[in-house]
Amino acid sequence: MKHAVFVDGQEGTTGLRIHEYLASRADIEVLRIDPDKRKDAAERARLLNAADVAFLCLPDAAAVEAAALITNPNTCLIDASTAHRTVPGWAFGLPELAAGQREQLRASKRIANPGCHASAFILLMRPLVDAGLVPAALPVSATSLTGYSGGGKKMIEQYQAGGDVKLESPRPYALGLAHKHIPEMMTHTGLTTKPVFVPVVGNFYKGLSVTIPLHRAQLAPGATAERLHAAFAEHYAGEPFVRVMPLNDPATMEGGFFDVQGCNDTNRVDLFVFANGEQVLLMARLDNLGKGASGAAVQSMNVHLGVEENLGL
Repeated sequence: MKHAVFVDGQEGTTGLRIHEYLASRADIEVLRIDPDKRKDAAERARLLNAADVAFLCLPDAAAVEAAALITNPNTCLIDASTAHRTVPGWAFGLPELAAGQREQLRASKRIANPGCHASAFILLMRPLVDAGLVPAALPVSATSLTGYSGGGKKMIEQYQAGGDVKLESPRPYALGLAHKHIPEMMTHTGLTTKPVFVPVVGNFYKGLSVTIPLHRAQLAPGATAERLHAAFAEHYAGEPFVRVMPLNDPATMEGGFFDVQGCNDTNRVDLFVFANGEQVLLMARLDNLGKGASGAAVQSMNVHLGVEENLGL
């Protein structure tokens, strides 16, 4: 039996990558819209309601409108936009989040795909808050370094055109301290204080790393680097797409530099703890187009359909 899948927004970066993941799947029948009907609401509604699973790869407002087109109670909707990530009734598409998350994804017909920065941040912070090692009220700061593909087609074209010297160096952005991923970063970690979040886009296509610096004095008593690392190992034991790297990872320390692109072309997240006696760096890296977007969406689809979670990934 084949599952019918439709991607609304199939020409965008995330939509194209989802199609790549699905191309070799014998269990999937991809429904496609004619190019001249991409803005035809009736045709989109027909395909959305004909699908067992529909992906929304659209801007927020358009995603809300598309969700309203679905009248078939059997269609599972996976929204890659920001629109529904903290909305009650929508399951959060991060199977590794906590115990019971996969059951929610299997049962839900509405799944909100996490943001790329948020995925890395949440996977670092949730186990530590749950374990009581990081106080929920702690004012955390984080920096995320990402490739330019996360900015979508326009930014990709801008970087690949070349000739603009300003694009040769890293560019911090969201300087108004209101990045759109912050609400989900709080909701799905249990943090009660808004983090200071600094995203930075660099002159490379894809790859992302989030760094969270901590002082031991900020943490719960006894929250040593070893205990932080052990909390990751326990929380993610058996997870197929999360790799907890050795404490003070010798390979990284020997090289002296962190490889932001080390998870590219995978659906994997690598988690690191670097520490001395008084300070700690938590780091996570992923492919912003893989586990940070399209790969995560396909993973959630696999969980929902009850097939092998790593199928096609």
